[in-house]
Amino acid sequence: MSFPNKQDRLTCWNHRDIYWKCLDEKKSDDLCKYCRKDYEKFCPSQWVKHFDRKRDYLNFKNRLEKEGYSPPFPEKEKL
Repeated sequence: MSFPNKQDRLTCWNHRDIYWKCLDEKKSDDLCKYCRKDYEKFCPSQWVKHFDRKRDYLNFKNRLEKEGYSPPFPEKEKL
């Protein structure tokens, strides 16, 4: 696989942004599936994997900043 040229990269990033915007705006599943297909079509598979992980991390980070950290189980009181 050769490295995508500038136009290919811009096309990939554009389709990624369209797909992420669809998810952020909570549009219909059918529309987002269509956007996802284009996103996967125009981006190398490793990039899709990377961008998906990055989105998950950014969402986690934003949620953590807004809600704060709460441990999964309350700690036992120390005697």
